Amino acid sequence: MGDRANSALDEAFADGPAFVPYLAAGDPDYDSSLAYVEALARGGADVIELGLPFSEPVAEGPTIQSAVVRALEGGMTPERFFEFVEELDVDVPLVCMTYYNLIYQYGNSEARSASNASGEPASEPGPRPFVERAAEVGLSGFVVPDLPAEEADPLREACDEFGLDLVFVVAPTTRGDRLDRIMSQVSGYVYVQARLGVTGAKDDVSDHTEESLARLSEYDVPKAVGFGIKTGDHAERIVAAGADGIIVGSALVDIVAEGVENDDPADEVADRLAEKARELKSGARRGYEQRVPQAEGK
Repeated sequence: MGDRANSALDEAFADGPAFVPYLAAGDPDYDSSLAYVEALARGGADVIELGLPFSEPVAEGPTIQSAVVRALEGGMTPERFFEFVEELDVDVPLVCMTYYNLIYQYGNSEARSASNASGEPASEPGPRPFVERAAEVGLSGFVVPDLPAEEADPLREACDEFGLDLVFVVAPTTRGDRLDRIMSQVSGYVYVQARLGVTGAKDDVSDHTEESLARLSEYDVPKAVGFGIKTGDHAERIVAAGADGIIVGSALVDIVAEGVENDDPADEVADRLAEKARELKSGARRGYEQRVPQAEGK
């Protein structure tokens, strides 16, 4: 596995199951989004995945695609995202979930702006400037769903240099040499995709979950299951099956979208997000108690 220089994500998974919610930063607007992310922390989040909106979110279902559109229309950009992270008042690790093109081109776009003023040529693109800036604002790691492990060395090296983790997504079909390659690069936690397809809240738990967790059992890194988790009962079943954490996105984005549709006050939406977070966190704890003897006080 990659060097795990940053212990923040390790600590988040150290005491029972980790609840890892996702929201798109800037959805539906900057200030409301700040309140919504902070509400998730109040509700018991152990790690928060912040989506940096990208115009072609190929791994996302309709719910999160709509959130990305709202955030982009609200003016979210990579630099605005970093300002957003700096302004957040939360005491949990933050992970940036985005697509590699934004990471790769960030330094080039910043250098191009500078070169236009100075007359010097712009620098070559690459992930290092983005990772450096992420470390400056206090991010703990990245999830980059469109980055193959075979092409991840430059980002992995930059993460190691600046002490950030690099999380990879493992699909139900990922096996053999490809799985070994991913697990040699991963740090922080591995995002276990519970089902094939794109993200989205579902009404059931995928039959692939236990099989995927069993396939990953030999690797010493926390396994967080995502894609389709909607309720506390879902969280309970997944953690009882052996997951070290749960990742929930669409079920929370749905709450934001409902608030937008109904023109609800941001504080009311924030309260509903905190309540949903508590439900999911409680479900994960119930699942953990089924695995750990009560005598151990867990």
